[in-house]
Amino acid sequence: MNLKREVPGSCPICKSETKITEIYCKNCETTIQGEFETCKFCRLSEEQKYFVEVFIKNRGNIKEIEKELGISYPTVRNKLDEVISSLGYKLEKPVINQKEILEKLSKGEISKDEALKLLNK
Repeated sequence: MNLKREVPGSCPICKSETKITEIYCKNCETTIQGEFETCKFCRLSEEQKYFVEVFIKNRGNIKEIEKELGISYPTVRNKLDEVISSLGYKLEKPVINQKEILEKLSKGEISKDEALKLLNK
């Protein structure tokens, strides 16, 4: 059984950011020691990495992401916001576009309950 082992971006015990201190080349047997940063994407949780994979596979089409993951439009947006925040970007509070929400409701893209949640933010 070949388990995929990735560098953890956060400590499995306390959830703090990890640092890589040694890199080894299996080919030439060179070892490099120091303090190396993990990539931004390494810091995402497994669930967030999966969401990003689905997001990219569906080219950001939220309707397709909803369908594949079986989640609502607001949940897709919340998961995307979590990923953006985890990557270190600040989120500005979105301006509620009532017209857009009502159009999505009339087209059946979101439910009445989802529209109410979006309008009451």
